[in-house]
Amino acid sequence: MNWEQLLALTRYGDEQPRLRKDQDDTRLGFEVDYDRVIFSSAFRSLQDKTQVIPFSKTDFVHTRLTHSLEVSVVGRSLGRQVGKKIIEKYPYLQEDLGHHFNDFGAIVAAAALAHDIGNPPFGHAGEKAMGEFFLSGKGQRFKDQMTATQYQDLIKFEGNANGFKLLNETKNGNLNGLRLSYATLGAFTKYPKESLPHKPSNQISDKKFGYFQSEKQLFESVAKGLGLKKKGDALNIHYHRHPLTFLVEAADDICYTIIDFEDGINLGLIPEDKALEYLIQLVKKSINTSKYHSLTSVGSRLSYLRSLAINTLIQDAVRVFLENEEAILQGEFHHALLDFSVYAPQIKDIISISVEKVYQSQEVIEKEIVGYQVIHKLLEVFTEAIENKIKHAQNNYHELILKGFLQDFELPQAGEEAYDWLIRLTSHVAALSDSQALRMYQKLNAIRF
Repeated sequence: MNWEQLLALTRYGDEQPRLRKDQDDTRLGFEVDYDRVIFSSAFRSLQDKTQVIPFSKTDFVHTRLTHSLEVSVVGRSLGRQVGKKIIEKYPYLQEDLGHHFNDFGAIVAAAALAHDIGNPPFGHAGEKAMGEFFLSGKGQRFKDQMTATQYQDLIKFEGNANGFKLLNETKNGNLNGLRLSYATLGAFTKYPKESLPHKPSNQISDKKFGYFQSEKQLFESVAKGLGLKKKGDALNIHYHRHPLTFLVEAADDICYTIIDFEDGINLGLIPEDKALEYLIQLVKKSINTSKYHSLTSVGSRLSYLRSLAINTLIQDAVRVFLENEEAILQGEFHHALLDFSVYAPQIKDIISISVEKVYQSQEVIEKEIVGYQVIHKLLEVFTEAIENKIKHAQNNYHELILKGFLQDFELPQAGEEAYDWLIRLTSHVAALSDSQALRMYQKLNAIRF
């Protein structure tokens, strides 16, 4: 892989190349990507989607939206610092092509801003609930109507793949969605492969999948345009990651390690004294002890340590990336950047506390159970109404469902395959906020009018 192709400003459907040296620096194409994401309805719905605690009543707790904004800020810093060194190493990128180190920051910031855009209501529990509806719930009746890979898309519903769909889907006459640059789409795609064959490996890009069958052709166009390196054989074609994906992932890892931990403290799930001790272990090389002891409240001390911790991990992630840049371009680096951090033991300790005290807390478990019930009910009622509409066997109840809850959903056309409308419906439900999904559930169960 080479940086010239990897920084492609091309957008799907372009007939002419977009050259960096011809760009207007006051509104660079990569910055347009950021703007398009932040003004999209899918992004706005993240303000009411679970990051850690579903339906939290405290302002201290992060939603997917605040998390995504923070990841974007961290990603921008990572991209700029890496970009400065890349430009120095390959001066032709600036001298001949017009690239600037800020381009790297803009790409990573836009991709990071969108990184959770495909996540369904109720966090990862929502993903599992959607998959299990088709695997072992009433949705399994559709299995024989699709290919094995199409069915895998549904039973292993993946927020990353749904994000790629939401960014690119043609909807309401809007051709190819947000039409982001290939560079941003490449950096966004953490798992550049389809759902089958499912062959877990120790390579991080094989952990999940990054696009549904409905977007396969589009993804392959993006991969070709970026010059992503293929791996696998003729029956198992997938790609090595876009190098900047490692920075998007690092930004996410840094934020959820530190910020989720902070949320646990603010919720009273993690004792303050213990938490401060763990954070101090992470930043003890850079902490100004006199400044720290001059701070008079736990909140101010926590804020100071959080800032130091994030900066510490940014610098270390940049170091790991630059040390492995050539291996990354060759497709020979298969780990998260923080796996090679000198602070890996401290990171592991912090995440272990968050898992025990926050992610597995009674409050989270109880609300995830509610999420399962909500997702299954919505999919059950919606698939039944649409299926009967297709068969011309709908009753008045089905018509009311279609008019009352699916008025914005594009109903199947004559002869449309089951997979096409099912993946579209599942994505439609995934786009709901937590509160929207819960309100629909309550109305369907006559709990709320």
